Amino acid sequence: MNSMIKMELEDYSAEDSTHFFDLYHKNSFKEPPRTTWIDGWKIEYMAIASPETLHQTPTLIVGGAFQNFNSYKYCVEQLFEKGPVILIDLPSLGSNQQIHNRDTGISAGTLELPELSKMLGQWLDLVEIKKVSVMGMSLGSVVASCFAHYRPELVDRLILMGVMQKTRKSWRMLLEESLILMQEQRMDEFGQAVILYLVNHAKLDQTRMSPTAKRLFYKQMSEFDIAERERYEINCNRLLRLSHVPIPMCKTLVACGQFDSFTLPFENANFALQCPDVEFAMIANADHVPQLQRRKETMNLFTSFLKGESIHNLDGIIYLDKDQMQSLDRRGEVRFALKNAHSVLIHQTNAERFEVEIKDLNYFGVSFFLDDPSQVEVLQEDARSFAIEFEDEQGHFAVECLMFDFIGNEVRALFKHGYFEVADRLLQFLDTHKHNDSVD
Repeated sequence: MNSMIKMELEDYSAEDSTHFFDLYHKNSFKEPPRTTWIDGWKIEYMAIASPETLHQTPTLIVGGAFQNFNSYKYCVEQLFEKGPVILIDLPSLGSNQQIHNRDTGISAGTLELPELSKMLGQWLDLVEIKKVSVMGMSLGSVVASCFAHYRPELVDRLILMGVMQKTRKSWRMLLEESLILMQEQRMDEFGQAVILYLVNHAKLDQTRMSPTAKRLFYKQMSEFDIAERERYEINCNRLLRLSHVPIPMCKTLVACGQFDSFTLPFENANFALQCPDVEFAMIANADHVPQLQRRKETMNLFTSFLKGESIHNLDGIIYLDKDQMQSLDRRGEVRFALKNAHSVLIHQTNAERFEVEIKDLNYFGVSFFLDDPSQVEVLQEDARSFAIEFEDEQGHFAVECLMFDFIGNEVRALFKHGYFEVADRLLQFLDTHKHNDSVD
């Protein structure tokens, strides 16, 4: 054991690894997390088990940016079919509120995601657990994949949900926009924007995201305190600096929601295609948070994979082979060409107005042509400050844009989607144009 590592463990005897796990009971998630300190960094965890599978390989769940241990309290019981469960929050992830090192005072923002994955390996060495299956969702999938790369001898099986190897420009712009809203103290808009980025609003009729879950999610985001805002900024910047996610060599399941609009299905599939020993599946009628929308199907998929059972014909699961992965559409939502394609691009703070012709659009973005190609340079220098105007039966309304691609006089832009009301109105507007030809 590395003598340079300062370690403090609560309630653990290394003489028998089974002593490490608490037997699960109905109030397990009401108990405070256990703690380990490594060189001034705090690791919070729960280690719980069912007596029937106590001696089997544990499943370790890596917390992401928003999930806390309570996020998984309805999921762990099925995982006990495979073995014990460890829930872990590394510094500034999940509900771990540490944002400065206890000994040195340096910011947790200095810890990149690969460094956190190495800390995870140190922790497993300290508690003397020799083998785990690992589950990482969203941001946690990056930590999990890095961990499997750095410490392959510790990993039995790996589950990654909502993963991509390289971040696309439009995705980074959305994260940057959320940071701007938070830094400007526009927390009501920030809360709505985060939900509209993570939850596919265009498919709510199929994902059946409950209004209560959506409202609680929004409340959580919009009421961030100072520490939570700092942790959000730390994790966003970690993702924005991310340039590469290593490919795991172990037996891997890559999964995503069928309608994931944050880490797109084709991005998940592209990652899976690079893994040497992989299965890929989509959870039907779910987006970036299948564990909230299709919990039964999601956990049945994960448990079946961990137990080595076939996942080819599970209810609510869309299994794809390599040929199907390679042919997966890059675009998740049909684009429409409008009959009356002329519109106006309006600057949010000054009087600039540009006439444009819409090429096509969907709920997530728009492509348009400028009448005057010389205006492209103006938009490139101020790509976040315009909104495009539409007209419906109620009159005119504008949707804010993030312009990210310029080809000649053609501009491609994302819709910011910072307001539920505007998002709903755009959906209704699009619904009236579904009789038009879709665009490939």
